[in-house]
Amino acid sequence: MTPWTDRAGNFSPLKAATLAAVLLPGCWVLYLAATDGLGPRPITEAIHETGDWAIRILVASLAVTPLRRILDWPKLILVRRMLGVSALAYALVHFTLYIWDQNWDLAKVFSEIWLRTYLLIGFAAFLGLVALGATSFDRAIRALGRNWGRLHMLVYAIGVLAVIHYFMQTKLDVFQATFLAGLFILLMLYRLAHWRRFDIAAPATLAAIAVIGTLGTAAAELAWYATATGVPASRVFLANFQFAFQIRPSWWVLVVGLGMAAAAYLLPKLRPERAPRGRRAAAKAAA
Repeated sequence: MTPWTDRAGNFSPLKAATLAAVLLPGCWVLYLAATDGLGPRPITEAIHETGDWAIRILVASLAVTPLRRILDWPKLILVRRMLGVSALAYALVHFTLYIWDQNWDLAKVFSEIWLRTYLLIGFAAFLGLVALGATSFDRAIRALGRNWGRLHMLVYAIGVLAVIHYFMQTKLDVFQATFLAGLFILLMLYRLAHWRRFDIAAPATLAAIAVIGTLGTAAAELAWYATATGVPASRVFLANFQFAFQIRPSWWVLVVGLGMAAAAYLLPKLRPERAPRGRRAAAKAAA
């Protein structure tokens, strides 16, 4: 089975588009490297770029299951494994470039990881991704049986570690880190709502999740600045209402969350009514 075909061997436009989407950032980084577009410290910049894309694609992989339910799009599950493996691939390149930046001195690499907390957290997330990637193949899934699902629950802990690592290595301007943390909070709220047997395809549920996720994002940003930089909490809070300079990440998280609620409300109205199936449906139609 090729990356652009489904299990039946048929060409899948969805898988082909996803494959192109996950390859584009890597191609762009290679283009920048070839044209001296990575600045005076090209390896360092490439480390940051590949790390950023690793966590972005990881968050995208976590969004597949909620979107599949919200949008009533069962085929979306076809790309979850591809996204997860792509996140691992970018993380591998990210780590390899870091080793290169340390002149391939493995003793220094692991010493730095052990001594620097943010590197240790990132390395723990990386090892988790390696474990999930190594068990993402059909043979491993069959061999692990039910334990496969338990093992892959690690992805949530990996997501937390990856977000913390992103915050810590970004240091000052944590706009992107906060936005990705907000999306991660939304995705965890979707899963919590589903676990509590709420209908996460219901617009009201999604709107409530959007509001709670927005507050969680603002709280995460406030906590980070308060603990890591000493900026007064009131100043960070008020910055969320100063739209002239920049719209803060929490508002973008609200836009995404309410967008999902709007999609859940509008799509059933726009989608053509499905023909009834089965004997029960036929009997109901006859009656």
